[in-house]
Amino acid sequence: MTTAATAPKDFVASKAPAVTLGFWVIKILATTLGETGGDTVTMTFNWGYLAGTALFLGLLAVLVVVQIRARRFHPALYWATIVASTTAGTTMADFADRSLGIGYAGGASLLLTLVVISLAAWRWVEGTVSVDSVTTPRAEAFYWLTITFSQTLGTALGDWMADDTGLGYLGGAAVFAAAIALVAAAYFFTRVSRVPLFWAAFILTRPLGATVGDFLDKPLNDGGLALSRPMASLVIGVVMVLLIMVLPQRAGGHAPAARPAA
Repeated sequence: MTTAATAPKDFVASKAPAVTLGFWVIKILATTLGETGGDTVTMTFNWGYLAGTALFLGLLAVLVVVQIRARRFHPALYWATIVASTTAGTTMADFADRSLGIGYAGGASLLLTLVVISLAAWRWVEGTVSVDSVTTPRAEAFYWLTITFSQTLGTALGDWMADDTGLGYLGGAAVFAAAIALVAAAYFFTRVSRVPLFWAAFILTRPLGATVGDFLDKPLNDGGLALSRPMASLVIGVVMVLLIMVLPQRAGGHAPAARPAA
């Protein structure tokens, strides 16, 4: 493990956490919380998708500004921003799919295009989309923009898989879990670049969490467990906080390439 005491002198700490098993566990919980939390505001509290989107986008904007202005990685701040992005993604996707009437497939296609454009622009400007390079405000802005698009895409994908394909919430969750397993196999058993594998896994964990969240709080007639959305959100949130406190949370980073000799 690289720490402040053991890191080499040329090690540059990232504002994103190191990608570990604990990172993925907390990420899946955050995406599930985003689904149940977003539904709590828009459905249980009856705010509607537009008001819910405005609320969570405003919260996300504030947290992203604080995150970028912070001088180093703060686990609580980082994961609070992730949760804000997942809840904003839930309400934005629901607003586009249902209120605007473009449908799950249309919404997923639009958002996939936005994710690709965001990654391409980031790669063109910064030269890399690796999370270990998130060490400057500009790179971090690209990072959070891509994350927001990917979280919204994940909600639309989850709804499309669960509803339009007829697989239901558990069936959709199984499909996304299998896809994540394939990405993990590629990571451990092939030499495929880790950067696209990370973003593939990052995007896929969102629809996995979305379908699990829908399974928990949707009505029995729709294939869910009809659990209380506020209670489910509270329980998931408490588990997340405990894991953030217990599991090692450290900044990722990299050693910059050596400069050629004069």
